[in-house]
Formats: sequence, structure tokens, C-alpha cells
Amino acid sequence: MEYFEYALCFKALGDETRVKIIEMLKNSSMCACKILEQFKITQPTLSYHMKMLVDCGLVNVEKNGIWNHYTINKVQFNNLSNFIELKNMVTK
Repeated sequence: MEYFEYALCFKALGDETRVKIIEMLKNSSMCACKILEQFKITQPTLSYHMKMLVDCGLVNVEKNGIWNHYTINKVQFNNLSNFIELKNMVTK
């Protein structure tokens, strides 16, 4: 990953709603409608949050009929984790 890609991930994770969405997705795929039920936000606002997470690569989206189903992109999270760990090791 390039530095700008890490920055996009950190920007996406800089919002409480998106962090909660990541927590919800960590164990299973979820339909946007089920995610929306957990928040007091509008559907367009959820779409904005999901776009941020998908665009930075932390979340994958699969269209199934009229619904979008979201899953965690484990490869991207591993890349981000490795980056954080490497930077942490360098400063010790």
C-alpha cells in the first residue's frame, strides 16, 4: 500500500459511525438495510459512510438484487495492521 492509501483508511476510521460499522461487520456480512437499523441516520448518510469504507478498501460490497451486502476486507486490514506494527517497532 502507498501512504495515501493508509491515509484514506485512517480518515475513514476517524468517524465514530464508521468505526461502529466496522465492529458490526467483523464477524459476518451484512445488508445495508440491517446496518441502517442500528443507527439514527438516513439512508443517504449511510451510503456516504459505506462509500468511504469501500473506497479506502476496508470494506467490500457485493450487490445482490436491489441490496448491497458488505463484508470486511481482511487483506486490507492486515496491510493496515502490519503498517501500524512496523511503525511502532521503529519508534521503540
